[in-house]
Amino acid sequence: MRVVFMGTPAFAVAVLRQVVEDGWDVVAAYTQPDRPKNRGMKLVPTPVKEYAMSVGIPVYQPQSCREEATLEGLRTLTPDVILVAAYGKLLPQALLDIPRVAIINVHSSLLPQYRGAAPINWAVLNGDRETGVTVQYMAAELDAGDILLAERTAIGDDEDAGQLYDRLAVLGGKAASEALRRLENGTATRTPQIYGPQYQYASLLSREMSPINWNKRARDIVNQVRGLIPWPCATTDVAGTRWKVYRAEDAGPAGDALPGTILSAGKAGIVVAAGEGTSVRITELQADGGRRMSAGDYLRGHPIQC
Repeated sequence: MRVVFMGTPAFAVAVLRQVVEDGWDVVAAYTQPDRPKNRGMKLVPTPVKEYAMSVGIPVYQPQSCREEATLEGLRTLTPDVILVAAYGKLLPQALLDIPRVAIINVHSSLLPQYRGAAPINWAVLNGDRETGVTVQYMAAELDAGDILLAERTAIGDDEDAGQLYDRLAVLGGKAASEALRRLENGTATRTPQIYGPQYQYASLLSREMSPINWNKRARDIVNQVRGLIPWPCATTDVAGTRWKVYRAEDAGPAGDALPGTILSAGKAGIVVAAGEGTSVRITELQADGGRRMSAGDYLRGHPIQC
């Protein structure tokens, strides 16, 4: 089968790499245009572009997938399947109609739970014990297409969203390759999604989600820290300094201490009282203007009196 791939970030690279290594005929890769980055505002290629070029796959970077020239160029590639993974733009119906067999998308949740832009983060923020990837037939409505297959995985107690992202990318690649196999041999099935109030939409993250509310229970705060990695990160203000908190854990009972009170500060971390008599140990942080480090290292230069 002739496969056209559409994707942009590192997650998509893992999917594309698996498909290439499994021997599928990827005839082109579509990805977002290069963007200016860092102080020099130099144009930087997307991760998918870098990988595709390294293995000799032709790369296309249209500004819009709605322009007729883009659609006609895609038609000339005569794809049997278009495989999408984190492309980053809504695709018009005219594009969905192009492939001979199907257009499918790798989504990083167990649909219909967590349709939307940030499914990995929300699974961690909500303290879910399990998540996975879904390969769905694409439809005009976002993440609403019929399900072709889904693969499940447990979420580790201390696993943050960045770590889970990497694991799901690998799982997504394996699922995509299996989906292509089923499409090729005619065993692919379709299971309609039934969306209801029990399912949550995975909205975009924002900096407004960062400040820690110490009145919450320790486990909720730890999930906030885990779920906002790598961006925008959980934050808290201590003695006039703002910290980004990168790693935290449940530290046990806090007694009658008021939420937000620092109970201890040492090599093992900084223990802060939280809601309902619980406490959180901060073990890795970054102060404004500083670098990311262990709490113990931070305290060597910035001792805290409890």
